[in-house]
Amino acid sequence: MKRIIAALSLGLFSTAPAGAASLYNTLDGNAPLIVAHRGASGYLPEHTLGGYELALEMGADVIEPDLQMTADGVLVAMHDATLARTTNVEALFAPRNGAYRVSDFTLAEIKSLTVEPTGATASTDYPGFAPSMADPYKVPTFQEVMDLVAAHNAATGAGIGIYPEAKTPNSLAMNRQILEEMKSNGFDGSVPNTFVQTFSHEGARQLAALQTEIGMDNAIAALGYALDLGDGFGVYDATTGSVTALEDLAGFADGLGLYLGYDLDATFIAAAHELGLSVHGWTFRPRTDEAAWEMFLPWIEAGMDGFFTDYAQRGVEVLDRYEAAEVPVPATLPLMLAGLGGLAALRRRRAAA
Repeated sequence: MKRIIAALSLGLFSTAPAGAASLYNTLDGNAPLIVAHRGASGYLPEHTLGGYELALEMGADVIEPDLQMTADGVLVAMHDATLARTTNVEALFAPRNGAYRVSDFTLAEIKSLTVEPTGATASTDYPGFAPSMADPYKVPTFQEVMDLVAAHNAATGAGIGIYPEAKTPNSLAMNRQILEEMKSNGFDGSVPNTFVQTFSHEGARQLAALQTEIGMDNAIAALGYALDLGDGFGVYDATTGSVTALEDLAGFADGLGLYLGYDLDATFIAAAHELGLSVHGWTFRPRTDEAAWEMFLPWIEAGMDGFFTDYAQRGVEVLDRYEAAEVPVPATLPLMLAGLGGLAALRRRRAAA
């Protein structure tokens, strides 16, 4: 309430007629998605249940687990192919085959490890946050990640999605296992804001075919780097060193996950939208609230559909601020006061249908 009144006194509200047009230039006109990149990885150890839970509490729309396969065939949330950067594996085990690859360790062995904070701002605790699980900073299985999100949705009525990525992008067996586990947990296309992502454009085709085969309909996101081809736009596929035209991507993908560089701009986003492709950018890592506003705002104005960010709370707060600044001024103060309860709902928790 104080924020709304302060905004009025500062003249931050638009005088445009209510409902004249969508506030956002996104593909569906809704607010961009806040995608919790590796969980709340700017605050807590990445890819942990504690980090995912904090991201949910902060208001993220989507939880993003990168997935690796253990030696005994279990999908676990881990970005790197090795355990060395993010866990204490070196204190407990000797190298295997010259390294600490996830694929050389069993689930039981990996569960004995502790995930440590990485980056300049992550820690092992966050003010006012108490994880609900006994071991919040162990390496979670994909099943545990889905259990956490499903329990949150059931308890709150929210429609928080997941956004898994196979870190072996062209493995047919791995892609099939990911989809089958998603389907068995209800993430079959019926949970809003759920995507399956891959850096391999051929892998994206494979995912589309697999979903048809097993009766699923999640959105598929092809990852890469935006390129202006002169006579159109394309996306660079780092797994093959090739470029796929937007028109071709639209034949099997629903969205794009793109690096914030190269030729990604409002014109590229508009071209993707013309083909029905949403655009999600990575990775937003603002260290301060001021930096967050400066970083997110140009992409909001450009019509970006989602933000992969290590700082979910800053992303949510930027959208709160943006929406508050665009709320039409009510005709009278009594009307304004009567509507404050509704304005409070602008805390970005829009309907996810």
